[in-house]
Amino acid sequence: MEIIENLTIIGGKDKHGIQEPVTIVQIEKGEVIGIVGPTGSGKSQLISDLEQLAQEDTFSGRRILINNKVPNSDIRNDPRKKMVAQLSQNMNFLADMSVSDFLCLHAKCRGKDLKSVKQIIDLANELTGEPIKSHDNLTILSGGQSRALMVADVAVISESPIVLIDEIENAGIKKHEALSLLSGQGKIVLVVTHDPVLALTTEKRIFMKNGGMQGIIHSSLKEKSISQRLNIIDQNILLLREKVRCGEMIEELELKMAI
Repeated sequence: MEIIENLTIIGGKDKHGIQEPVTIVQIEKGEVIGIVGPTGSGKSQLISDLEQLAQEDTFSGRRILINNKVPNSDIRNDPRKKMVAQLSQNMNFLADMSVSDFLCLHAKCRGKDLKSVKQIIDLANELTGEPIKSHDNLTILSGGQSRALMVADVAVISESPIVLIDEIENAGIKKHEALSLLSGQGKIVLVVTHDPVLALTTEKRIFMKNGGMQGIIHSSLKEKSISQRLNIIDQNILLLREKVRCGEMIEELELKMAI
């Protein structure tokens, strides 16, 4: 598969047919980019354009370039050469098989070492408070477990250099760690989010409105600091969530304080 050094989004038109203000977005290998905006602002269309590597053949009229070039038809249409992996809001498995069998099958399809199966499960368990066991059936996994497993799978097995994530905050997993894991593999990560913890973590974020890219906001050092403080609060909430799930009484609040 071609090594991706950068991804370029060339602007099209918003839902009213007006040229969107942001005419070009350049994203480098290893960057994590946020996509933010109110409901109905066009975030899903942008994600769809990226997934299709659009060439002025979608409603928005955008073009997507790989390494400053138009991707060839094989890259766009051959599933075996697919450059984009997408993690949707709802991640549920239908296959009646164990976690290890599924991962072994995927590893074999990708020509990867089966030793990676244990690595994936270990990484997934670092992202979720609900332990995943190799013999667990895929169909009994919760939404958080499923999302954690697929994040780890995409990081270790998948060769897709571009990862699109739709509202990872709804999965109940450790969000900072998930994004760090993916970007640490040199992948380009674009995350649709309403979550300030995630939005402030990204290198920059594309602000959407009326179906168009309205602006690009570059995260400041102060925003990064605020994000880290918010993440501590978020971890406290995850801890409380697990206690409630385990049937524990919450009689006092012991919080790690953000400083």
